[in-house]
Amino acid sequence: MNQKTQESELHIPSSRQLFFLKYLTWILVDLTVLNFFAEYWDKVTITSFGVSLFIAITLQILLKMTIALEHRLSNYMKSNEKLDKKVLHIFSTWFVLFASKFVMLWILQFIFGDAIVFSGAYHGVVAFIVVVMAILAAEFALTRIYRSLA
Repeated sequence: MNQKTQESELHIPSSRQLFFLKYLTWILVDLTVLNFFAEYWDKVTITSFGVSLFIAITLQILLKMTIALEHRLSNYMKSNEKLDKKVLHIFSTWFVLFASKFVMLWILQFIFGDAIVFSGAYHGVVAFIVVVMAILAAEFALTRIYRSLA
């Protein structure tokens, strides 16, 4: 076995490479789910594949920011002894996760305008929430499959 073959077999990815692969995977999942809904559900309209790629990237950033905010708030609730932790913790988590969908929808509409349209009940909010829940479910399923392979 030559030197080059040994090096390629022993390659351990760096944390930056793992970070890249992780987010590339999630963006591709978002892209797939978005385009699936755009193709098969009349409540989601996206003008082109290129636009859907940028929407997937934006959604991934917004979802990760939401989760980070929720975790920060959760840690604050756990550290504050004065608060009725359980009720307030549940309410604040629900509020952040629910209200963030409206913020995300507004940001997508602001950035992409008519290139993406969610229609239907409550001016497309229900359709948007369905798409986001499908994205999160797909990410969860892939994570479970990945971990089961270890």
